[in-house]
Amino acid sequence: MSGVKKPNEKHLMLFSGRAYPELADEVSSLMGVDLVPTRALNYANSEIYVRFEESVRGSDAFVIQSHTAPVNEWVMEQLIMVDALKRASVKRITVVAPFYPYARQDKKHRGREPISARLIADLFKTAGADRLMSVDLHAAQIQGFFDGPVDHLWAMPVLADYVTAKYDTATMTVVSPDAGRVRVADMWTDRLGSALAIIHKRRDPDVANSSAVHEVVGEVEGKVCLLVDDMIDTAGTICQAAEALMSRGAAKVIAAATHPVLSGPAIERLQASAFEEVIVTNTLPLPPERRLDKLTVLSIAPLIARAIHEVFEDGSVTSLFNGQS
Repeated sequence: MSGVKKPNEKHLMLFSGRAYPELADEVSSLMGVDLVPTRALNYANSEIYVRFEESVRGSDAFVIQSHTAPVNEWVMEQLIMVDALKRASVKRITVVAPFYPYARQDKKHRGREPISARLIADLFKTAGADRLMSVDLHAAQIQGFFDGPVDHLWAMPVLADYVTAKYDTATMTVVSPDAGRVRVADMWTDRLGSALAIIHKRRDPDVANSSAVHEVVGEVEGKVCLLVDDMIDTAGTICQAAEALMSRGAAKVIAAATHPVLSGPAIERLQASAFEEVIVTNTLPLPPERRLDKLTVLSIAPLIARAIHEVFEDGSVTSLFNGQS
């Protein structure tokens, strides 16, 4: 972006934290907008320092950070970046968090528990954020936690286009790995024109100390079964679901999930699992040692770049998903 900025002229600036600079670089390249040079470091006591190395006054700022492990460090860095931008007189600050931190703590299950997803929203607002952008929130209600606009992007079109190009969806059954994901799976069936099945996990009441029994509701025998979820963390639940489907006669089992958290034993479990292919996006970084042959990674950067463009131009983010121009 060159030339002298005129008074009241809109001016987009992109900023990246250190958690996953490769994704921010890809977004930057697709938009044709350079990332603002940033000096960031950790002091000896682990405190974080950030300074932007050019003027940001009056800009429309988009701060990209992927909340991979160590999550707390990258949350704090993004908060500090937002605070620095607010104090440098930017016009508007949009927090771009492809994977929203603490999203699974979205309600109280028992007394004396936090609602950490709400706390994260409050922290971003207090730091100075005017808007949030995220991909496939674990719970849609998180959109209401932030006092301002929230752009909830869907990765399903990216994943579904790949599945449609590679597999025969006419012989496919979309499977929800648990009752909580049924609505998402139902959206997939509408997109693919496929049948729906649900896995219900329970313990056998007639057998003491029994392990979980997976009941499959729906037609899976002889079908290509597509397990869909918003994230894969330790992979225990989804690998057990794949085994249950194969034991009930599924022709093959594949998985599609947005966020590859892949904590702890996830890679080993997926490698040894019944899955033919596991399809994810790059909302989180996957170093070479966390990859495996059956893992396919699709880029979410084009979707984020288009969403940032729509927000900056006061366009419609919804149009990215409903076919409008």
